[in-house]
Amino acid sequence: IELEQNLLTLQKQLISHRYKPSRSICFAVTYPKIREIFAANFKDRIVHHLLVSYLEPYFEKRFIYSSFACRKERGTLCATKYIQRSIRQISRNCTKKAYYGQFDIKSFFTCIDKGVLEKILIENIRKGYKGNTQKELIWITKVILKNNPTQNYSIRGDSNLLKQVPPHKSLFNVSKNKGLPIGNLTSQFFANIYLNELDQYVKRVLKIKYYTRYVDDIVVLSNSLEDVYRWRKQIDIFIKQKLKLTLHPNKDKYGSVYSGVDFVGYVIKPRYTLSRQRVVGNLKNKLKLFNRGLLLISQNQKQIALPLHTPPSKEEITKMLAMINSYYGHFRHVNCFNLRKNMYENHFGCLKEYLEPVNEYSYFKLIK
Repeated sequence: IELEQNLLTLQKQLISHRYKPSRSICFAVTYPKIREIFAANFKDRIVHHLLVSYLEPYFEKRFIYSSFACRKERGTLCATKYIQRSIRQISRNCTKKAYYGQFDIKSFFTCIDKGVLEKILIENIRKGYKGNTQKELIWITKVILKNNPTQNYSIRGDSNLLKQVPPHKSLFNVSKNKGLPIGNLTSQFFANIYLNELDQYVKRVLKIKYYTRYVDDIVVLSNSLEDVYRWRKQIDIFIKQKLKLTLHPNKDKYGSVYSGVDFVGYVIKPRYTLSRQRVVGNLKNKLKLFNRGLLLISQNQKQIALPLHTPPSKEEITKMLAMINSYYGHFRHVNCFNLRKNMYENHFGCLKEYLEPVNEYSYFKLIK
């Protein structure tokens, strides 16, 4: 009854324009690298989902195919397959030279200009919606954009971790009207809308056929490295002038597609895909710790190693099973049967007493 009443109260607040975002929860995560997170209140998350449910159908028709992340059926696996298909096409099935360029936008979420973003959003809402729907969408969009979580928040977890966040990665250090909080659905969705301006420029003006973007990670392919270098300069000029962003000066990657493109957790080659060495190393480390009597878990937004029972409890084995199967779910999408087998035979150690492989090391189950 309380949940229903809360929804009815929220509905009245939205209708009467008395809705205001609540206090956010601020914390830091350390894996895979330290990040500052602002988690919206549950009530505000409902509003975020409501707004996205209205805007998504309109913008989805305007996004390019090769823009991935925070889109239905456009996750990392889809991006990986698209890159591999593009590599095969541009190399004419490995019969021609082909090169890639990979670029990263510097401090993307903290550098988004909310004035520019609001203009893009409002212009599109006015084009795509009419009457009272247009009015309400514009109002709630402005409310969400104008909310500054650094002015109304509570800290959860280890406050010392927040002090370790690099200054340029924190909303506490950005200038006025800059930055979107990592952790909100609207931030991810608005980020796609923001960079759709770049996507359209790349496709309509630069005419780059083989272009892929996953959030702020960009990959272009060409038969000429000169083209790749030129496109990099043109992309950087465009985002500086139109979006007030810049490409990171030290994170460019260039090379032959035959060497593999390291993208969204995979190393993608024309005829096969591999897992990143870092991913493999992380699993090996967790298995090594387990065999030394330690269970690596996430607690208070950081990874800690806890001593195991002797022998390990069923709960501890079940946690390891879930963790291992998540890695092997990742491995199933790459060409690595030998890796999966070798990992079991040479790194599982005492876990072999509790887990058995299924379907040629595709995943594991408990030994009954």
